[in-house]
Amino acid sequence: MMPLSMAREGEPSVIKKVGGREETRKFLESLGFVTGGTVTVVSQTGGNLIVNIKDSRVAIGKDMANKIMV
Repeated sequence: MMPLSMAREGEPSVIKKVGGREETRKFLESLGFVTGGTVTVVSQTGGNLIVNIKDSRVAIGKDMANKIMV
């Protein structure tokens, strides 16, 4: 298991665990980051990530990406 921020670009990863405080987890779940879901890192710029999740692109910061384990 590793944080999403360390995942390779273009390689689909399965979400194993979403950490953080409850409101952070609920926010990430509302974006589609749920255990068992598939996420693909599209690009990384200055620690921020653009990811494909559930047929949409989402930009998240490195601190959020570190809470998502793949």
